[in-house]
Amino acid sequence: MGSVNVNRSLSDQFYRYKMPRIIAKVEGKGNGIKTVIVNMVEIAKALNRPPTYPTKYFGCELGAQTQFDVKNERYIVNGSHEAGKLQDILDGFIRRFVLCPSCDNPETTLGVLQKKGVITIKCIACGYSGTVDSAHKLITFILKNPPHQSPGTTGSSVQSGKKSKRKSKEDSSGRNQENGEDGDSPQHDSDPDVNENTAVNGDDFDWSVDTDDYAVAKRMEDLTAGAKGLMLNNDLEKTQQERVNIFYEFVKKHKDNNTLDSTIKEILAEAERLDIKDKAPLVFCELLFDEHIIHQIKLHRMLFLRFTHENHKAQKYLLGGLEQVVKLHKDSLMNKIPHILKTFYDTDILEEEILIDWDKKVSKKYVSKEIAQEIHEKAKPFIKWLQEAEEEESSSDEEEEAVEVVYSDRHISTKIQEVKDEPKPVSTTAGVENSEDDIDIDDI
Repeated sequence: MGSVNVNRSLSDQFYRYKMPRIIAKVEGKGNGIKTVIVNMVEIAKALNRPPTYPTKYFGCELGAQTQFDVKNERYIVNGSHEAGKLQDILDGFIRRFVLCPSCDNPETTLGVLQKKGVITIKCIACGYSGTVDSAHKLITFILKNPPHQSPGTTGSSVQSGKKSKRKSKEDSSGRNQENGEDGDSPQHDSDPDVNENTAVNGDDFDWSVDTDDYAVAKRMEDLTAGAKGLMLNNDLEKTQQERVNIFYEFVKKHKDNNTLDSTIKEILAEAERLDIKDKAPLVFCELLFDEHIIHQIKLHRMLFLRFTHENHKAQKYLLGGLEQVVKLHKDSLMNKIPHILKTFYDTDILEEEILIDWDKKVSKKYVSKEIAQEIHEKAKPFIKWLQEAEEEESSSDEEEEAVEVVYSDRHISTKIQEVKDEPKPVSTTAGVENSEDDIDIDDI
């Protein structure tokens, strides 16, 4: 299906506010032809608006009738309309009724003042509060159908149930009694539909909003689940290199804040979210290693183990990252290659099998062929030691396997008994035939 920026005038690929592309399906023929917007509910959730609003906006712009089947989530515009054309029209709706006039951020909410015929818009991000331009025909529809739903449930029926209407009337009656009015006195027809943001005392209500740092931070904490839903995660649609760059910045932030050791689980979760767990050691090598690499390996052992334990791909990427670090600090690290590899081996970060396999082939994937060859030459003493240790261990295992252990389930006496060797019986037949040859001088 794909996604696009909510504000399509911005081409920034890292823009975090995304929405699905419109999927339009034309049904019927002749005068009964109509266009069903298949994913209108998903689009509405991304915009934090009821799905009826953009659908009705299409009808206003195209001069066509619209139909809402909320139960079956079918939103229809009469006539045949292409998805691309509807997408362009939707941009107009977003500019008028979604984006903040101050900061162009889509984290906004709408409020309805029906007595004044005014629609207010408030930005959770920057604190802006103002009114929507009332020149468009959609204003009338919004005034009649205020956004009662909480942002997290946007997409359900716009019409309130009997229970909610009854509760609204009770609340309205209660307010009237507090103001010294008769609770049974009739209200304006639209009172039950007044939004919770409606001014309680009419003109005396102050719509100004604090914009100091504390107030903005507080509003961000109160950000509803529906508004948070605007921040759709589409990082997996980015290239692998772009995802690696995102992970690099994430780890760098924790390194700068000295929180690497306390956020290992979060770092692992971020790598898994971006689907780059295998390549993460490359980032660690770049950020955490310099000429003091032997000490740094021990310092960050637990972080590396989270990624390399029983993960052969991650271990191979780690060796590639090591080659890059050695290239950057060639003068101080080239002669320390055996010690570095042994430290990785002793800390269980790199397995014996991977190290021996790495030694078999000189690759120019991470550094030039010449530097890679030199690194492998310097690593020869350690690899030789590793292979000899493996051979000794395997031969020792073979010797142990050669000892035959016979198990007996008979009762074993706890007493130590002396067992004398019994004389072996002499074969008489053999003695007769070889009597001359088997004479022992000592027995004479």
